[in-house]
Amino acid sequence: MAISRAQLLKELLPGLNALFGLEYATYGEQHKEIYNTETSERSFEEETKLSGFSAAPVKNEGSAIAYDNAQEAFTARYNHETIALGFSLTEEAIEDNLYDSLSARYTKALARAMAYTKQTKAASVLNNGFSAGVYAGGDGVALFSTSHPLVSGGVNSNTFTTQADLNETSLEAAVIQIAGWTDERGLLIAAKPRKLVVPPALQFVATRLLETQLRVGTADNDINAIVNNGSIPEGYTVNNYLTDTNAYFLCTDVPNGMKHFIRSPLANSMDGDFDTGNVRYKSRERYSFGFSDPLGMFGSQGA
Repeated sequence: MAISRAQLLKELLPGLNALFGLEYATYGEQHKEIYNTETSERSFEEETKLSGFSAAPVKNEGSAIAYDNAQEAFTARYNHETIALGFSLTEEAIEDNLYDSLSARYTKALARAMAYTKQTKAASVLNNGFSAGVYAGGDGVALFSTSHPLVSGGVNSNTFTTQADLNETSLEAAVIQIAGWTDERGLLIAAKPRKLVVPPALQFVATRLLETQLRVGTADNDINAIVNNGSIPEGYTVNNYLTDTNAYFLCTDVPNGMKHFIRSPLANSMDGDFDTGNVRYKSRERYSFGFSDPLGMFGSQGA
């Protein structure tokens, strides 16, 4: 339905002092703190994790050398979604000198809606990361799981067995757990956390944990080991689109983790309809958010 003069009656009358409701500030592109962005030229993208070799065994004198087989572990798939929104102005609204003000005002509102949608879709991968029924990875389990299967028969865990709130003890435990991750054949991969991602409700806790020199909440004159060791070198970032006020996440240095593919970048267009005289505006983009290697993130739902 086109926006008509009846919907904008006040703007046609004298004495109107101000229009408001479309000038709110936005939080910006917070997905860039979590995802690596790549371009795509296909309808979907797939990335396959490879298995290396096991640790080399001892070769006894006179015995044959042992041979091992490389193989594919699993494949992650990214299905791009088309996101589009538009609005239309009637010929009469344009004729009564509302064209310039309305087109400028509502194209900004259109951009705001498109940006908001992108941030909520980016955050939804984390918000639903503990449920395999919503976002199952290539290995068949949720993004955050205690049982990411390995070719060797073992598992990796990128969450706590018993979920824990954000504090010094749980953050140190997460750093230690990440250090124990292995590849598909059970070889240590020397993974490390890079950045803490928290909802607004945990930003003050994160500040105390990562930006003080001494331990938090204790009378002991001990150093803050997390800060002193540089355990989380990029500090923390707040994501305002996280829905669980207790959940927090750690981005790691494991490559090919969280990914954002751009199939078609944001584009705006307009055209006129001959029969009605209305003018239509449209914003469209196509992209996907997801993850290839789940070890790119560690997450806790909180206690």
